[in-house]
Amino acid sequence: MAFEVPPLPYDYNALEPHIDEETMRLHHDKHHQAYVDKANEALKGTPLEGKPVEEVLANLSQLPEDKQAAVRNNAGGHHNHTLFWESMSPNGGGEPTGELAEAINQAFGSFEAFKEQFEANGVAQFGSGWTWLVLENGQLKATKTPNQDSPILQGQIPLLGNDVWEHAYYLTYRNRRPDYLKAWWNVVNWDKVAERYAAAKAAQS
Repeated sequence: MAFEVPPLPYDYNALEPHIDEETMRLHHDKHHQAYVDKANEALKGTPLEGKPVEEVLANLSQLPEDKQAAVRNNAGGHHNHTLFWESMSPNGGGEPTGELAEAINQAFGSFEAFKEQFEANGVAQFGSGWTWLVLENGQLKATKTPNQDSPILQGQIPLLGNDVWEHAYYLTYRNRRPDYLKAWWNVVNWDKVAERYAAAKAAQS
């Protein structure tokens, strides 16, 4: 089945004032749609056409060489953004609880220390890219990727990612990426991240 842009799980203006309605409309309806359209086009007639996006990203080497960059960029963009929309909620913010909170404390020392590293990775990502919380070999790690590269390409399971492409924040924050990264914690859907963590742990056990 061809990729499709999933509907937002909330209204376009639901994350204001932290993310404005115009940014959400452009980001979801235009940018994400473009990744989907280009990924579907690049996958036409290949052995991975119709496969789940996670499977596509994990098996890029099965594609003809002239297709790999387009699929890496655009299927990566589709997967990253699908995870991004679900990672936010108008009822978000606060801190994680339960097993996820314990795992973050164990991996980073504290929730505040994790936030600092996550934000620092986002600030340090030169140009466009993402800052991530991932699970790798049963361990939580903070990492970053350029462009639309997915952590799946490194054998990692992405749990939480923030988009630091300028289109994600520029209308409100202009060139103040650090301000955007700090404000974003107010909309993080920790219940969804905890759900992903539980599933990822099961998959890697």
